[in-house]
Amino acid sequence: MQLTFASYNIHKGVGADRRRDPDRIIEVIRELDADVVALQEVDERFGTRRAVLDPDALTEAGYQVASKRTKPASMGWHGNALLVREGIEIIDIDAHDLPQVEPRGAVRSTLRTKGRDICVTGMHLDLSGLRRKRQFAHVCNASRAPGLPAVMLGDCNEWLKPFGGSRGLAAHWEMVEPGRSFPSQRPMLSLDRVVHTSHWTLDEADVHKSATARRASDHLPIYAKLSLHDS
Repeated sequence: MQLTFASYNIHKGVGADRRRDPDRIIEVIRELDADVVALQEVDERFGTRRAVLDPDALTEAGYQVASKRTKPASMGWHGNALLVREGIEIIDIDAHDLPQVEPRGAVRSTLRTKGRDICVTGMHLDLSGLRRKRQFAHVCNASRAPGLPAVMLGDCNEWLKPFGGSRGLAAHWEMVEPGRSFPSQRPMLSLDRVVHTSHWTLDEADVHKSATARRASDHLPIYAKLSLHDS
């Protein structure tokens, strides 16, 4: 079973032209055609933290929203939300505050598709390297549901070198760096990542570089196609 996972920091719907245009974000989400999309910065920053995207438009695009709200008018948990393709069952949703100064969070959902349960976590990590390491360690520990195939993805703000590996933060996880995704007009940094357990095989990973994506946000979306082993 192959599933496509995508991550997209939508920058509160504000594009490279400094205009807030949620319709462009919806268009990019349609272009991605992923089974699960982890979104970051889905709410306005101040006041009621009103959701940027129209839930009805997401429904029309074929997605359910898996998230817990930070405030009544918001869509995401500290700006994080998961979009799940219609037909995939949402079993459970959990949210995590991450060690931080600026509010950061992660949202985790258990999903069921074709009789298999999987765990998916969307995250947005800190700009500070030390806090980012702590946050990543926390998400690794919280997102590895016993025995379940798991995927974590999001804006990791990791612009020096991949965490994990020799740093020892990502035991039991495989790190995928699809490519340079920031800034969208002239990508120079690989800030957005996908991480998965050994239940999966990576088939393809890349940065989505459509003309609309280059205008719609300051990040380009990334995606990874993963195949789930039979056992």
